[in-house]
Amino acid sequence: MDAPADYTLFPPIEPRRTGRLQADALHNLYWEESGNPEGIPVVYVHGGPGGGSSPEKRQWFDPDAYRIILFDQRGAFRSTPLAEVRDNTTALLVDDMEALRKTLGVDKWLVAGGSWGTTLSLAYGQAHPDACLGFVLRGIFLGSQAEIDWFLHGMGHFFPQAYADFLQWIPEQERDDILTAYERRLFGDDEAARMEAARYWFKYTEGCSLLKHDPALVAESAKDDTVVYGVGRLDAYYFRNRMFLETDQLINGIHRIAHLPAVIVQGGHDVIAPPSAAYRIHQAWPGSVLHIAHDAGHSPSEPGIRTKVMQAIEMFKREGRFDAVRLGASGPV
Repeated sequence: MDAPADYTLFPPIEPRRTGRLQADALHNLYWEESGNPEGIPVVYVHGGPGGGSSPEKRQWFDPDAYRIILFDQRGAFRSTPLAEVRDNTTALLVDDMEALRKTLGVDKWLVAGGSWGTTLSLAYGQAHPDACLGFVLRGIFLGSQAEIDWFLHGMGHFFPQAYADFLQWIPEQERDDILTAYERRLFGDDEAARMEAARYWFKYTEGCSLLKHDPALVAESAKDDTVVYGVGRLDAYYFRNRMFLETDQLINGIHRIAHLPAVIVQGGHDVIAPPSAAYRIHQAWPGSVLHIAHDAGHSPSEPGIRTKVMQAIEMFKREGRFDAVRLGASGPV
């Protein structure tokens, strides 16, 4: 089938099958398959890191054409233990993706991801280029210290109320090191305080994700405690460890995947993952297609982002490649 003319997502579908991957003695990962079992394999790599794959992500892909694979990373959503940081690193998540590919008998798959999902997608692709058909990436985050510092401090220049709410729960004498202050609560002995800290962290993230702020949407997204708790704890843990990446690791490793087709869709007003990172990857990746959605922030729900992501997925379905002209790729950013 074709995508709706306005790219409002394909109709909801249920998984054909679900399963669990025992990644190690501690971590058990949820996975699911939907769509056409003989179709083009595509794996969706969620953000967070603790966000998990929402059922809506199935609807980005034509179920007649794609074998749609979703999974929850270590500590995220339906994977167990929830929000667990032990034995949880980028390299181990890369290993998990490769183990899942082999478990499902996939030769090569299209890798699609957003936000932190772009970080992990790039790390996975550079470790296993022969397993990838190409990439559709939304909201590039390279995991640099500058990006982490911006998240913790810089976003308040554009969303001062969200930033004030993020700070106000922390005593004033601890606000000079906000990451440590949140870690102290997210990983403390008080269960209620852990959950409350995660909720403040999550609301800060969601409150800065939309170009057109929608308090009702932010409140609705914060209702699922499993997602809130996973995002709060794993975000802070990965930030503390610089996303378990070397400086400019993903830029320096781009030659390993430079031969593969790639579309980068970036909100022009993305405050969580500023467009400079997308531009850096595009400049380092010959042949990649960059589209700046000038009417969007970070959230994949915004029409400018959703349309370009779905157009790219539809083009790959038909042609196995991406045409910069037909996708309306951006010029200089």
